[in-house]
Amino acid sequence: MPDPYIFSTDTLPSDLRFLPPLANGLLGWRVYNNIMHMGGVYNGAGGLCHRADIPCPLAVKVETEEAARHSYSLNTHTGIFTHTLSSASVTVSQSLYSHRYHSNLMVMEILMVRQVTSEEPITVNLVSSFKPQSIDIVFESGPDYKGGRHIHGQTTTAEFPEGSCPAVHLIWTLIPSTLTLLPEQSKARWGFILVVANSLGDAEANFDKGLNLMMTGNLRPSQEHAWKELWLQSKVEVTGSDSLCKALIGCMFYLLSAFPSIHDTSSSFGGISPGGLSNGGVGQDYWGHVFWDQDIWMYPAIALFYPKLARAVLEYRVRTVDGAKHNAQKQGYKGLKFPWESAVSGREVCPEDIYGQQEIHINGDVTLAFQHYLYLTEDVSMFSEGQGSQVIWGVADYWVSRVAWNPEDQQYHLLGVMPPDEYYYNVNNSVYTNTVAKFSLQFAVELADLLKHPAPKEWQAVAEHIKIPFDQESQYHPEYDGYTVGQPVKQADTVMLGYPLGLPMSPEIRRNDLEMYEPVTDPQGPAMTWGMFAIGWLELGEAGKAQHLLEKCFKNIQGPFQVWSESSDGSGAVNFLTGMGGFLQAVVFGYTGIRVQKDCLAFSPLLPNDISELCIRGVNYLGRQMDWLLRKNEVCIIVREEAGSAGNAKPHDLQVVLKASGTRIPLTPGMPVTFPREPGCICKVAVSSFCWPL
Repeated sequence: MPDPYIFSTDTLPSDLRFLPPLANGLLGWRVYNNIMHMGGVYNGAGGLCHRADIPCPLAVKVETEEAARHSYSLNTHTGIFTHTLSSASVTVSQSLYSHRYHSNLMVMEILMVRQVTSEEPITVNLVSSFKPQSIDIVFESGPDYKGGRHIHGQTTTAEFPEGSCPAVHLIWTLIPSTLTLLPEQSKARWGFILVVANSLGDAEANFDKGLNLMMTGNLRPSQEHAWKELWLQSKVEVTGSDSLCKALIGCMFYLLSAFPSIHDTSSSFGGISPGGLSNGGVGQDYWGHVFWDQDIWMYPAIALFYPKLARAVLEYRVRTVDGAKHNAQKQGYKGLKFPWESAVSGREVCPEDIYGQQEIHINGDVTLAFQHYLYLTEDVSMFSEGQGSQVIWGVADYWVSRVAWNPEDQQYHLLGVMPPDEYYYNVNNSVYTNTVAKFSLQFAVELADLLKHPAPKEWQAVAEHIKIPFDQESQYHPEYDGYTVGQPVKQADTVMLGYPLGLPMSPEIRRNDLEMYEPVTDPQGPAMTWGMFAIGWLELGEAGKAQHLLEKCFKNIQGPFQVWSESSDGSGAVNFLTGMGGFLQAVVFGYTGIRVQKDCLAFSPLLPNDISELCIRGVNYLGRQMDWLLRKNEVCIIVREEAGSAGNAKPHDLQVVLKASGTRIPLTPGMPVTFPREPGCICKVAVSSFCWPL
């Protein structure tokens, strides 16, 4: 059986957008492209700000003199893309990777192996499309460094008037136009490295590191080890559907590629745009800006497995607090207004004002990520020394200054907003926006109590009295004031009240919301939508309906390398990480029913008929790592013996508590626990009150 972690093909996709991206949280590149990008390096002011195009010296194709058979593979075990050319006389392998551990480093390796004994030299051509120039950076040549070529420059335009223009330095080993296997050689290997950094000192230090790794033979092994470490920490695999298994592996691989190394201490992570670091130039992938896509769509599944990577997302938002303060003041409000589109500063960089002005649910989306992190890790340091509390309280202050009191219904209203469903704008009381505002205000009060910080009484007052639109007659949630049944909807909106927001409601109302919005949701809408409907149906025990909706997502997976497009017809943002995040959540949170709650990890498992097993390794909760195996009628959980806690907290002793019977089963590290498939929760052994899924 072929390895599902290796994506192979004999022919490259005809649409070059669907070539595999190679990224490591700092550098991103689509194979063979002569343009790459670096996290945090943008060019252009305000709405014109976009990822700066950086020329890529590794944009090289290998060609043989004689006819050869071609094969291409992306090995997600190791993050290495390989092009193999096989002819009668020689096999040539070209391997490319963005180094997973040494994130300033990209690598090309070429291996030639003679297939027949011969006295003849064998030559291959290296055809380069590299040009040392950019539309965004004025490059000039520097002196060679240890045999490496060096160019450097700065972006031409700062993000905002007082902002700085980042510098970019490239040092790379010279790539010749031909390589020759000499008559006496049966095989030979060549290595070429590229370093991209923001200063000459960093570039030289990383180039030295790369040369040293090559000299000691550790360049490729250190790459392979870094990916192996990630996959050992977590995996999501299913038995019963090869296509689903491969899709999940692809989603995990590309999402992890967008995050920094779990060993990164640089605090320079620039956030994740919908199409990742390999995209984001002018007119492409939303210019590489960071949206709610990061916090609501990509973050949750990664946070469940990798608390360090989750914290990197939160730290990115903390670094943009000054910009968020500027946005709020510009709108005439207090506190923080996170931008609808963010780059480095946190100032609004959306090209169209209305989104930044009205799509204010972004504030609650950001705080929800912080809230889930606290519940998963109890890492209070993120909120104290890490300044996360400033985010939560700043958002609460914004909500209080943004609401308007309505004396008629004695409720607070949020007027003139755009809901997640962007077909509508200037509406009042978007049910998603008001709900996410309510929950972020409640969390601000909770965090203030935890950190012994005095909470303004308005936080609680607005949380208690903000309007949550509900139609008593039809028993469903209208998307906003004045929404009428049957109006078209762009994407998942009201259905997200149940998940991820967790607004308490009866199964009848949950069903009504799903049935009301599913038929009117745009079939060409963005890829993440159907995952949210699927989770809703799984909550109601309807695995068949959920499966039907999840299958729609497969139309967004393009070509042999499992690259996603935003729309099912291949249009929109490419390597659409947002869609991958939604799909991953549908499986990880949908099939397991896992819900992150204040005092527990609730669960309510349900598998569709064609899936016999779901294996989820590395769920990280309160300093413990758990492996889950779900079958049709039973669940097996084992807590790993080694601890992987965030914030250096002592791992807690955990137990399973089953809802119907109240049975408590201690989770002893290294000892598997099996119980019938039914709702329950995982909590600390000391906890006596429990929370349950709806």
